[in-house]
Amino acid sequence: MSGKVAQRAVAVLVFPRDREKGERIVQSLSENYRPSLIFWEREKLEKVLSKFDLLVAVMAVGIVVRSLCANLRDKWTDTPVVAVDSSLKCAVPVVGGHHGANDLALCLANNLGLFPAITTATDASGRPCLEGVAAKLGAKIVDKDSSKAVNIAFLREDVPVMKLKGPKIVVVDDDVAVLKVKGLVVGLGARRGVSYVEVLEAIDAALAEAGRRREDIGILATAWLKRDETGMTEAARCLGKEMLYLSEETLNAQAPTTPSRAEDLGLAGVAEPAVLALATKLILPKKAYGRVTVAIGA
Repeated sequence: MSGKVAQRAVAVLVFPRDREKGERIVQSLSENYRPSLIFWEREKLEKVLSKFDLLVAVMAVGIVVRSLCANLRDKWTDTPVVAVDSSLKCAVPVVGGHHGANDLALCLANNLGLFPAITTATDASGRPCLEGVAAKLGAKIVDKDSSKAVNIAFLREDVPVMKLKGPKIVVVDDDVAVLKVKGLVVGLGARRGVSYVEVLEAIDAALAEAGRRREDIGILATAWLKRDETGMTEAARCLGKEMLYLSEETLNAQAPTTPSRAEDLGLAGVAEPAVLALATKLILPKKAYGRVTVAIGA
């Protein structure tokens, strides 16, 4: 499971006879979610689905499917559901795989050793999906009907992600997904061996200068060369944000406002070009904070 799972509320639904197993699941999820143990009552299922972000049902998939049928409306609004067998051997995402159920099943696999029976085509094939790309970008999907065509395309090839900066009028086909990025883009550059504490301190200092907070961050971005920098990876994990690693072509297609030592590596820069590639405007040009450089865009 990549990144840090948001603190979403999870109902762990069990028959009274499986209380102990439900308590084990609640305990296993407590670090990543806000789980609550609830005893099964068919007439209260609709209320549980509306109250919680996700549902773990410790019962056979058949029971779960029959119980859910009357409550299913739309894949974008239905509560993601994972069925777990009573022997705690298997976690099956039944509804909302790309909307949290797959991650929930993987969390149960990591913490309890259950087998994650993930059946969504992209995940089963180890391929990206539109919902996952949107999550990494901190974006919302504007034209949700495009998801089927885009995810089918992901099974065959890498689907390019392109940033268009306005003002523009964009006319797209049905198989083109339009994403709207939310939150700040924080571009990062760093010397080799930088610690996660240095990275976090630099980000905090830059945010303070911009009059923003950690909660305003949408995504972090840097160069592909920094993939092995554990300090940067750990800083992203601490913030609960995705780190995008941009290619040489993407970074060099930008026109940064400040010179960079990365020119010695044949790059236009790292922190500021990363922001320019993903954000609409630069609100804090690149600045060095010790061994870390930070730029911020919106």
